[in-house]
Amino acid sequence: MRFTAAHWGTYQAKGEGDMLELLPLDSDPHPSPIANGWIDAARSSDARIKKPAIRKGWLDKRDTKNRCSDAFVEVEWDVALDLAAAELQRVSRDHGNEAIFAGSYGWASAGRFHHAQSQMRRFLNTIGGFTYSKDTYSHAAAEVFFPHILGMTNRAVQDGMTSLSLVAEHCELLIAFGGISSRTAQITSSGTSKHEVEGWLEQARANGMQVANISPLKSDYSEKLDADWHAIKPNTDTALMLGLAHAIHANNQHDVAFLTSYCHGWEEFELYLTGKLDGVPKTPDWASAICGIPAAAIVQLASKMASKRTMISVAWGIQRADHGEQPLWMGLVLAAMLGQIGKPGTGFSFGYGSTTPVGRSGKLYPWPSVPQGHNPISKFIPVARITDALLHPGGEYKYDGASLSYPDIKLIYWSGGNPFHHQQDLHRLDNAWSRPETVIVNEPWWTATARRADIVFPVTTPLERHDIMMNRRDPALVWMDQLFEPVGDARDDYDVFSGLAERLGTFDVFTGGMSKHDWLQHLWSGAQAVATDHKFALPDLAEFRNTGFFECPNSFQERIFLDQFISDPDKFPLKTASRKIEIVSKHIGGLNLADCPKHPSWMEPIEWLGAQATKDDQLHLISGQPIAKLHSQLDSGSWAEKYKRHGREPVSMHPDTASVRGISDGDTVCLSNPRGRCLATAVLTSGIQKNTVALATGAWFDPQLVDGELLEVHGNPNVLTIDKGSSELSQANIAHTALVRMDRWDGSVPAIKVHCPPRFEKKGEVSE
Repeated sequence: MRFTAAHWGTYQAKGEGDMLELLPLDSDPHPSPIANGWIDAARSSDARIKKPAIRKGWLDKRDTKNRCSDAFVEVEWDVALDLAAAELQRVSRDHGNEAIFAGSYGWASAGRFHHAQSQMRRFLNTIGGFTYSKDTYSHAAAEVFFPHILGMTNRAVQDGMTSLSLVAEHCELLIAFGGISSRTAQITSSGTSKHEVEGWLEQARANGMQVANISPLKSDYSEKLDADWHAIKPNTDTALMLGLAHAIHANNQHDVAFLTSYCHGWEEFELYLTGKLDGVPKTPDWASAICGIPAAAIVQLASKMASKRTMISVAWGIQRADHGEQPLWMGLVLAAMLGQIGKPGTGFSFGYGSTTPVGRSGKLYPWPSVPQGHNPISKFIPVARITDALLHPGGEYKYDGASLSYPDIKLIYWSGGNPFHHQQDLHRLDNAWSRPETVIVNEPWWTATARRADIVFPVTTPLERHDIMMNRRDPALVWMDQLFEPVGDARDDYDVFSGLAERLGTFDVFTGGMSKHDWLQHLWSGAQAVATDHKFALPDLAEFRNTGFFECPNSFQERIFLDQFISDPDKFPLKTASRKIEIVSKHIGGLNLADCPKHPSWMEPIEWLGAQATKDDQLHLISGQPIAKLHSQLDSGSWAEKYKRHGREPVSMHPDTASVRGISDGDTVCLSNPRGRCLATAVLTSGIQKNTVALATGAWFDPQLVDGELLEVHGNPNVLTIDKGSSELSQANIAHTALVRMDRWDGSVPAIKVHCPPRFEKKGEVSE
């Protein structure tokens, strides 16, 4: 049997050639259909990069100003490797390795060996290191914030989340801020063998659990599970949480003993909540005026929360907003007020449904990975501050209590990612992208990032190579078979970096003297040692390759978040300054940050529907993850195309929102603000807050000049989003904070060009 695995699931391969298909496992209760577009996207003759290519302007005169619209010259591998090695050597010699920025994300493959970020960092560390990015676009605010208020890394918080099996068994009321979405529940970094979130929610519903889906989108919780939908104004969750907390406090339903024993700073925060500190009581009426949910509904929901076994669930997307730390903090405080943290199925959770394994009842296995070596360069940038770094070398900024400065980046090497998908304000990034002297990209497809590179190496997809899925939070190991030959002249990332290392004199260090097969055997031997530690045995690699799938025995293990701390806070104190949950953080307060005070607070976002300057025709844009692909992966595939309308991304809106603008279902519309404009196709639904529009990310960035102005014609919302840090504490992205105008597009509709190859120069002429 042949298998493969991806961040959206594990599949059995059947057939060959044009008859090849990927079938979900029978053991997967809710398989993701994303794989339906995987094979044809991987084989796409137009979108795939066939040969190494050099941008003409850079090749001729090292021009940096014409990235994107320039022609490319296809060359042989040796030529491209020689040029890239020479550039790496030059920049390292003339500017130091701090001037080399390694951009990569961990979503390129679920395989343990062919992990683009690991391969790139291992290689660059052999030649002196690189400037790196810190945190993630997914939950950077949490990554910086949780150590201050819980004394735990975000990874530890995610690993310790209360099991959804216990929620299904014990929880009576689930308060889902941001919902628990099936769109995001279908994916996980490092791969997954099954999808359980929806099943546990179905079991919870069968057991009588009630759900409050607090989101601008009704679809953020499965509509078949009868959740009560509260259509909140975007970015106002903190205000609603404060209103709920005030109602609980006013009725003396808060657990004073819990707040005293397990939390620090309740008495001071209580002054803010009641208005004794600032003269503004955070009453349900006050909250209603901000969040748009009726005060009576807030009072009723607060009463239910205090009388039932309640779980406060916060989705990752909630903190991807201006002041995104605040709803995280206030959600935790709300759970603490109920006194149900540390009990089965109740308390506080972060990330249910934001990815598959959060809340999974399973053991954690420390599987081996490719060692990356030591990076002697200490310089880094917060992941979402790439544009600032390029535009302002040497510029100062604050991050997690430190005053730092941006490096002077001369060379970007990007592998396993597409910043022109996940970065905000893409026109600003496009401008900044011209600043480095050289951009090198390893990429299978002609994405917007590849089109803006100077040296492009075509690399394989997971379907074109052997690998092993090993996810520490999944009970299965999967042999990922090579299902067809590499497209064109594509090579594995390992081969690309081996070629560069050979030219730079670090081949033996990078390869470790091992072939790709040797590395897979090395990783498997390490996995066998881990299995032995966990009291079971793995077969030898040859047998594993033959069977293709191994499920670890006795892997079911339930967890309760913070249960040890609650059971014995003296023996298991939190690693915070107070050794407790910090409702008030003296450390954060001491930083004197205007955008992140010492306790959870309502602060107006930079753009929101309640701002005094907001015009009547402005709408709040939500730009969540797509349903038919992972981020921008497989955008050129048939499954992603199926979910588009007229080749463009659909933008959801309420019928009343559409009606006043003369828009009908299926119309092409233009969303705009001072940052940019993009086209999309209108989809009308009553399941969205009236002054909100939802345009998913993932459309390959396709800006074109239309009537002399730039217009993104494909439906990429990040031409509209704001490139600003959530706060000076985390510098996280605020993708969900943006106002737009929307009008019906009555002009001609430009064709999508980004799925076609760029221009190539042949025999001295530029041809399409």
